[in-house]
Amino acid sequence: MQKKQIPFDTAAYREQMAPILAGHAKTEIFWDALEFAERAHHGQWRKAGDAYILHPCSVARILAEEMGIVNPEIMAAGLLHDTIEDVPGVTREVIERRFGAYTRQIVEGCTKVTQDSADRHQSAHLNHLRLFSGAALHPEVMLVKLADRLHNMRTLNALPKKKRQRVADETLNIYAPLSSLFGFFVIKREMYNLAISFRYKKRSDQINAHIKELRNNPIANTLVETLRQKMRVARLDCEVNLRVKELSAYYDSRNHILRDRIEFPIEIHLVINGADTDGCYRALGILHATCQPLPRTIRDFIANPKNLTGYRSLHSRAVVGGLQLLFKIRTKEMIHFAQRGNWQNWISKDGSLKLEFMKEFQEFFNALSATDAPGIQNVIAASESKEIYTYTPRGDVIRLPSNATVLDFAFQVHSQLGRACQNGLIRNKIYPIDHVLHDGDIVKIIRADQPVQFPQETLGWLRTARARAELAEDFRIRRRKVTKEIGYTMLRQELRRYGFSPDVLEGDSREALLRAFDLPDFDEMCGRIGEGRMRLITIMERIKNDFYGGVAPLVPPVGIFNTVKLSTLDPVCVKLSACCKPDPTSHNNFALLTERGISVHHKQCQQLQKIAFHRDDAVDISWKLKETQVEKMQELRFHGLTRLEILALVTHAPEQLRLYALEAANGEEDTRKWRLLFKASDLLALQRVLRYFRRSVDSFDFFIKC
Repeated sequence: MQKKQIPFDTAAYREQMAPILAGHAKTEIFWDALEFAERAHHGQWRKAGDAYILHPCSVARILAEEMGIVNPEIMAAGLLHDTIEDVPGVTREVIERRFGAYTRQIVEGCTKVTQDSADRHQSAHLNHLRLFSGAALHPEVMLVKLADRLHNMRTLNALPKKKRQRVADETLNIYAPLSSLFGFFVIKREMYNLAISFRYKKRSDQINAHIKELRNNPIANTLVETLRQKMRVARLDCEVNLRVKELSAYYDSRNHILRDRIEFPIEIHLVINGADTDGCYRALGILHATCQPLPRTIRDFIANPKNLTGYRSLHSRAVVGGLQLLFKIRTKEMIHFAQRGNWQNWISKDGSLKLEFMKEFQEFFNALSATDAPGIQNVIAASESKEIYTYTPRGDVIRLPSNATVLDFAFQVHSQLGRACQNGLIRNKIYPIDHVLHDGDIVKIIRADQPVQFPQETLGWLRTARARAELAEDFRIRRRKVTKEIGYTMLRQELRRYGFSPDVLEGDSREALLRAFDLPDFDEMCGRIGEGRMRLITIMERIKNDFYGGVAPLVPPVGIFNTVKLSTLDPVCVKLSACCKPDPTSHNNFALLTERGISVHHKQCQQLQKIAFHRDDAVDISWKLKETQVEKMQELRFHGLTRLEILALVTHAPEQLRLYALEAANGEEDTRKWRLLFKASDLLALQRVLRYFRRSVDSFDFFIKC
């Protein structure tokens, strides 16, 4: 049944917004954007039956009234955020000509990627990467997106159940925790509450019933009255209020589960009237004289505001009559700040963002845009987790999210220290870089002489955006070095196949070629070729037409792949496919080129046969055996041999085999399945070892570990 169409009263909206914008500069941009959006969305309707213009108008209003962002250009972007995506004929150029580059950049950052892919998860991931990349340049993009998501959540009932749950999942994983990062704690709680109620309908009803009971708890209410009386006696102008934690507090964003019960479900807020922070500390003393605090639970966020959000308050915990209570002491100014976020603190007098905030947000969103889909939720969840206080040997405070590691600490101190981090020294004991730190740890970083090449799995356990961003950039540089080498080799070989002189890649002809493809330098060209993002055939056609009069000296190659030899097995750049377990010591391997490095398959791989690709997307791959180092312990698995038979084989093995252990595969000594653990210095040594065992036994299992 079609919903009744409900028009939107833009005249009333203008009257409501006029006093909000009064006294601000550039208000004409907002009013012009309102007129433009109203025309652009004319005839469009939401699922609930409302005129579509209701949504962008609500987004602009949320920005101003609930987030405290009364900036006409950002509010104009809120009005226009769906126009490029949903309105034919509205392009980024149209927005920039009429509203300026700043508003266009925000609108474009909010615009979803248009693609024909049927893979919904891949499409969502690309849209998230687009959003995070835009927010890294302009955090205002995320502010508009948060306002957009909040209004969508408030009107989610109009959508089908399956879509409601999908939107609720995305809100729980992405947008609700990100609102915490920006300090919009009221918005965060509302997003969580709405998303949980849609995602876990029955469970949320049960928990809400429990919350209602807690509001009437006699112990908590009696204590509130006692504290009010004691504040009056001390002549301290302080309000004491009971607050029961809402549904949002029961959601574990790290493990994506809804808990039935939580610790400290009841909060008692002591609010000092006025801006006197000394009153907060006086109230803390009165509180502790009334009920004994739990050891090590007093947190002073007034002296040490939280990173990025700037949250300020005194926290203390106590157990009264068996009831766990959390106390928060702050001024009304601090409450207002916590409700509205710290946006105003980011802005300099000239209206631009302060550099220190820009740097922190760029690190965070750059880390997100360089993260694979599963890792994005972990990074966002870490940003919302509780902080711990750690210290350098000189006593400098380093604030980190809970479960942060030695390597997180090193990068937080300095990027160069992080890149050279080898171990951490805590209480005279050496710990590895993945050791989880605790509140109060004093950490000394043990440095390597040279920058460390961290393995790719390191990203899986890092907790801070700074460490992830630094490591992601290091991985990008390592990948680009290899893809650049591959691209250069392919380009030189292709020139020979066409009969073109290699001199075309030098001097003026190379500069002309780069200008033709709008590339900054030759390295960029080679890198794109090696990543499969630039076709050799396109480059050869340009060379043929510009320098050879449209005629190639030789017949263009068909179906013949270029050949590349590498000297690295770095898993950041080289992925050995699990489907066929290719052997780098052989010459029967094939590599597909991707932006994430090369994907290596055996030439007879069944999965490879199913993949459709162009000859420019792949190469015949082999390795320079002597030059390619093998870092990790290797493993051979034998079946049907006794321990003595294997030891006899090892006795006559090539000297390049460095034996570390011979273990029963399932831990039992009478088994006939064994694991031989060994090291080989390079691929040539490994090749000799494998050849020896292939000659000596009928079969064994081996897959190189890189």
